Amino acid sequence: MQQLMPTINDRPLTMSSQDIADLTGKRHGDVIRDIRTMLDALKDDADLRHVHEERDRRGYTACIHLNKELTETLVTGYSIPLRHKVIKRLHELEQQRSMPAWLENLSPHARVVIEDLNSQVNHYRQEASRLNEVCNDLAANLRAGLTPVEFCRMLNGVNLNRVQPLLVERKRLLKTRHGYRSAAPYRDRLFTERRTLNRDDRPCEKVILTQKGAAWLYSQYEQGKLEMRRDWDGKYTHLLFEQNSEAA
Repeated sequence: MQQLMPTINDRPLTMSSQDIADLTGKRHGDVIRDIRTMLDALKDDADLRHVHEERDRRGYTACIHLNKELTETLVTGYSIPLRHKVIKRLHELEQQRSMPAWLENLSPHARVVIEDLNSQVNHYRQEASRLNEVCNDLAANLRAGLTPVEFCRMLNGVNLNRVQPLLVERKRLLKTRHGYRSAAPYRDRLFTERRTLNRDDRPCEKVILTQKGAAWLYSQYEQGKLEMRRDWDGKYTHLLFEQNSEAA
């Protein structure tokens, strides 16, 4: 939520939907919904040119930025304590807009570099928040008893033959004579273990994902840290929710 330093150009003061969610403790998705309801009601009575919507690489809304007037309008319907938190933060941001003396002496190029760093920090913070929300939803809908390979089978483009060897290389799993086991630091955190029989009715060791493990593995997928098939189309999509809805 905190910026590296105050804004140093003439852009209007804004607050993001994620900042509002952080301040009020509301779900980011609910804040987005509240903003859309407000904008729909105001479309003929307010200047909405300063509303800025950011989208992620899949086209979904990642964040919406509102100017001061629209931010205050949005939180009018919130409780007094939540409204106070947001308005107090707006006042803090206004005070930060006054440029410190050392900043005034920087070259125009240095100021551009600082602004670019601010933008990058905000982007990565918003992306981290979005990814965390997706991972939590994914884990909440996880069908029990999935191995890492079975889970990755629902993720578009993953090279399934390399899932467990890659986890061994990264010291999350251990290769044994009879299958795979969880490395000790991750046992009962990312994985659980089960003894079963293979196709030849011989004992083997099977690693099962926990909900936290599924969220972690999905984050590895979205960050490009899993090995992909050569024919992968470049899209990060999954089939988990579709399968759950069909089962229901």
